Parts: sequence; structure tokens; C-alpha cells
Amino acid sequence: MREFTQVLADRLIDLGWMMATAESCTGGLIAAQCTDLPGSSRWFDRGLVTYSNSAKSELLGVDASLIEVHGAVSEPVARAMALGSVYRTNARASVSVTGIAGPDGGTVAKPVGTVWFGWCIDGLIYSECQLFSGTRQQVRQASCAHALVGLSQRLPVKT
Repeated sequence: MREFTQVLADRLIDLGWMMATAESCTGGLIAAQCTDLPGSSRWFDRGLVTYSNSAKSELLGVDASLIEVHGAVSEPVARAMALGSVYRTNARASVSVTGIAGPDGGTVAKPVGTVWFGWCIDGLIYSECQLFSGTRQQVRQASCAHALVGLSQRLPVKT
């Protein structure tokens, strides 16, 4: 995973941008992966672990009605988390993750391994849902990798 992070770091440095994370089910793994690289302060602004619904609202400005209507693990919440993390930091790019890592907590509609991602790139928001299999740790690791690769792929190319 270090190679994904290095590619992302190089892209952000080239753009002169900072990034932020808004994490729920990954519990800070994405931020930890980023800050494992020496010199990450050049491109990583901060990571927000917003595990509870109230943290999503208080720290990221996610409207509580979005959570009530759609659930914390949903596209609208992932998008609001990504946008909120950019608006509340010095970042121009962010990634958000909200999901069900297991081993319990899943439903028929949202089984264990369901993870919603949001990316905010210079004000544009993208989202995607993935269904990962495996243990809790495997779901969290797969989510971390997907989040970093997804952010890197969505960054503009400096001209």
C-alpha cells in the first residue's frame, strides 16, 4: 500500500495541494498510511475520525437528517463527509469512508463489507460504493487502499 500512498503524495506535491481524510469504519488507517511517509506534512493537512453519528455532524457538518433518512453508511453521508472535510481544513482534496467492517452490524440491504467512499477534489464531489469480503481487518485494509487509489486517480494532472 505504501506505493499507492507515494503516488498520491507525488501528485499532491506536484499540484501544491493538501489533503484531508474523514474516516469512520477505517478509524484513522488512511491518515496513518499517509503520515507513515516521511515529509507528509507537505501534502497531508489532517485526518478526522468521525466514528459516531454526532462526530460526523459536529466535526464535518453532516446534516443529522441525512444520517436519519439514509443511514450513516450511505452515499449522501459519504459525500457530505468529503465536502465537510475540505471546508473545515486547509485541503483542496479529501477522501471520506463510511461502512460496515463487521463482523456484525450488517443488514440485507447493507451487508458487512459495504463501504461508501466520497472524494472531494477542488470542490467537485465523487462517490462510490464497494462491497469487500473478509475479516474486519481485511475490509478496513481494502477500504484504505481503495480510498487512496481513488483519490490519486481523481486528482487533476498539472499542466
